[in-house]
Amino acid sequence: MAIPWPKHSLHLVLTMIFFISQSSYTLQIPYIRYPPRQLIDTPHRRSKSDPQQVHISLAGKDYMRVTWVTEDKDVPSIVEYGKISRKYNAIIEGDSTRYRYFFYSSGKIHQVKIGPLEPSTMYYYKCGGYGPEFSFKTPPSTFPIEFVVVGDLGQTEWTRSTLAHVDSKDYDVFLLPGDLSYADTHQKLWDSFGRLVEQYASRRPWMVTEGNHEIEFFPWIRRHTFKAYNARWLMPYKESGSTSNLYYSFDVAGSHIVMLGSYTDFEEGSDQYKWVETDLGKVDRTVTPWVVVVVHVPWYNTNSAHKGEGESMRKAMEELLYKARVDVVFAGHVHAYERFTRIYDKKPNPCGPVYITIGDGGNREGLALKFEGPTSELSLYREPSFGHGRLRVVDESRAHWSWHRNNDSQSLVADQVWLQSLTTIKSCWLTTVHKDGSYIKNDEL
Repeated sequence: MAIPWPKHSLHLVLTMIFFISQSSYTLQIPYIRYPPRQLIDTPHRRSKSDPQQVHISLAGKDYMRVTWVTEDKDVPSIVEYGKISRKYNAIIEGDSTRYRYFFYSSGKIHQVKIGPLEPSTMYYYKCGGYGPEFSFKTPPSTFPIEFVVVGDLGQTEWTRSTLAHVDSKDYDVFLLPGDLSYADTHQKLWDSFGRLVEQYASRRPWMVTEGNHEIEFFPWIRRHTFKAYNARWLMPYKESGSTSNLYYSFDVAGSHIVMLGSYTDFEEGSDQYKWVETDLGKVDRTVTPWVVVVVHVPWYNTNSAHKGEGESMRKAMEELLYKARVDVVFAGHVHAYERFTRIYDKKPNPCGPVYITIGDGGNREGLALKFEGPTSELSLYREPSFGHGRLRVVDESRAHWSWHRNNDSQSLVADQVWLQSLTTIKSCWLTTVHKDGSYIKNDEL
């Protein structure tokens, strides 16, 4: 069922913009940018006992968490699963939760952690003993591995086509740097979003972090934030030693992924800061050569939208990431695509992370069309279009990044680059220079 597009977005009209890429890998051609599309509603067409909004997420080494919702509160929180369709050799019981938000009462939200599971293996499963059979494939235990990255997803016609483009080629793990449903206190939109993404999120693990549209805060009325997000999208924070679902980490196939929280305390001495410092300090780069960070608000941004909003977090945490030799930092929030060079402290630095903004999944607010000029030496490619990205980690030293513009019915590779893991750059491990000019030797790291 189509819902009329918000009136405040009607100023986004058909435009034609020509970009000249600064990347040696991409030749840009003139592109007609299509106008915004309508919101979509995804109804529930199964029985009250049948599972809906099914999605899976990694939950520690060799484990997967299965989450779903039922309208019937008496359905048990059990998952039957096995390697052969309709023949289940294991059954696991988990937990459930519900929440209220003013006059809205959620369905029964089931969360079941299953495993241990074998890598690169297809599993078939059934939720609660009712409804259809689902299946998923576990990620590999070794390289190569492919991540899909999509930020600020929403639930519009653009969202639908972006997800179809993602699904046209296989991948292993879905990373979402915040702003999922754009429910913004309208809780039924959480249900609609869960049903929209189910066909994708039930087959590959979706790992998410929160954005500003997950806060759902009413001043003086409701102080408890992230209520729906935390209930519906439980991530492996406990498994990674975190005390909050708003930030956590996980390991998969030689890659350590850190999901940061832009909307919880991050200053030095905060719980998140201390957790990040400890978490990054535990990474053995001989075993886990790639380190990737995902956060909602970008620390570097040349778009006029949300300019400077990530600066306080950058000042607080950038040195932690630099010392740990993080390879890539993905962000959302800005509704456009932008790829930067390796940076530390606002300067090009061969030992800093590559920063990539990819808040262009298909949200209802439209695109952030205005980039500041002249182009910064830090920014290598920027374009206000919807799309998705793919990070294919080939081996211990090489990864291929590509950004796929959502060109209506087609997905076009508009930007791509080969990345080298910082573990292979010996000079980056000799010394670490701090902002105050002091340095430490490699053996002190």
